Amino acid sequence: MLSGAEVANLQDRLFQLRCATEDVLTALDDGASAAELRTLLSHVADAATQAERLRA
Repeated sequence: MLSGAEVANLQDRLFQLRCATEDVLTALDDGASAAELRTLLSHVADAATQAERLRA
């Protein structure tokens, strides 16, 4: 089981993942370059890695 603090931390990490994904979608709509998209997708990958961890 996760404590309340751990659940809140996980929710924060999932929020960061969603925001990073939305940044990529916005960049695509705005015609971002491949380099810009690569940078943003690196942030998505980092956020996903953090979200995978159930404990802080």
